[in-house]
Amino acid sequence: MNDLHTWLSEQHHGLRTFRTFQQKLETLGRDDPEQRGLYRLLSNLVGSYVEAFDEAPLPVEVADDAHHRLVTLLASLNPEGDASRRLADINRVAESELWQ
Repeated sequence: MNDLHTWLSEQHHGLRTFRTFQQKLETLGRDDPEQRGLYRLLSNLVGSYVEAFDEAPLPVEVADDAHHRLVTLLASLNPEGDASRRLADINRVAESELWQ
């Protein structure tokens, strides 16, 4: 998760970054089956954002806010935590939104 966080922190806030992030999540989901559910939820979260703004104007403020929310969310996840912590992380991702 730290690698994803570091990578995302260094990226531009545009939709291409979010699409690439989804691709990374797909690969990680295949390579790390224990975290597949978390990666899928993150991918769905990012996918709904990408779909909402695909081929539509993306205001800079919205892009900046979505990027910040995703970076913050990634920083809060602990895939090495006990089952209770991992479930709490999954639930937090499931109820998250990148824009409002």
